[in-house]
Amino acid sequence: MVRTFAYRLAAAVPLAVLVSFLAFGLVHLIPGSASETILGDGATPEAVAELDRQLGLDRPLHEQYWNWVTDAVRGDLGRSVITSRHVSDTLIERYPVTLSVAGGGLLVAVAIGVAGGTVAALRQGRLTDRLISLGTATGLAVPNFWVAVLLAFYVGVQLGWLPAVGYVGPTESLFEWVKHLIMPSIALGLGSAAVVARQMRGGLLDVLDRPYITAARAKGLRYRRVVVVHAMKNAFIPVVTVIGFQASVMLGGAVLVELIFGMPGIGVQVVGAVLSQDLPVVQGVVMVASLTVIVMNVLIDMSYAYFDPRVRLA
Repeated sequence: MVRTFAYRLAAAVPLAVLVSFLAFGLVHLIPGSASETILGDGATPEAVAELDRQLGLDRPLHEQYWNWVTDAVRGDLGRSVITSRHVSDTLIERYPVTLSVAGGGLLVAVAIGVAGGTVAALRQGRLTDRLISLGTATGLAVPNFWVAVLLAFYVGVQLGWLPAVGYVGPTESLFEWVKHLIMPSIALGLGSAAVVARQMRGGLLDVLDRPYITAARAKGLRYRRVVVVHAMKNAFIPVVTVIGFQASVMLGGAVLVELIFGMPGIGVQVVGAVLSQDLPVVQGVVMVASLTVIVMNVLIDMSYAYFDPRVRLA
């Protein structure tokens, strides 16, 4: 299993190289200049050119890329051109907040989606199935930022049940950490829960019609055992694929949710970096987020063998 994981991870290296090239190149398409942003509107062309030289922005793009990617491999993502702080230090401080929000949202999506899809499939055509279908349609239609605003205002401000803004790390207080993550996780995960529920319902209905399910029932196995042990495991392969896709969506959605709930994640940092042309910060965030998605996809691929032993991993 370890060898297979290493093989899949090595196979993802070319993708990581492509992502690094795109992260570097696309950021340079942002209009404006970092030097002009730093110096202000009244800067002379000579001052801008001198700052470009100091920052290395006057060099050819291929040379800038090579210097950046070789430093990144060693763990050095450069320094912010605005604050002169190491980008890696910023990521170490802020990225765990974003991962906490995205992880909480994914947990909500999986818990609600799998449970809702399973109940809908087992109650096909009944009132429960129709209500869950209505709920999934609503979840797909409502944007997560609107849910976040409603939760922050009514649950956080009006009722005072949960903190409306801020963040407490798990090392400071595990209980407070969970409390601060509940509303952001719900806001982020509801839309994805609808996607997972629809996939779970369709996959389970398809499996329940298979001959081996009929044979298991004919042998006298209890219906609950047939569903839990045989049907759900086989129905979960397409669901896992959807969950993997939704996990990457969570990272992007967490940025906006963090802004609404005033959490010190990477979202505030990257928005400010884009507006101020802080290229090293933007490149570092994009690269680390992309590598996170790549690793998650590798883990999703590895999980297929558990749900279906017929899937070859090598």
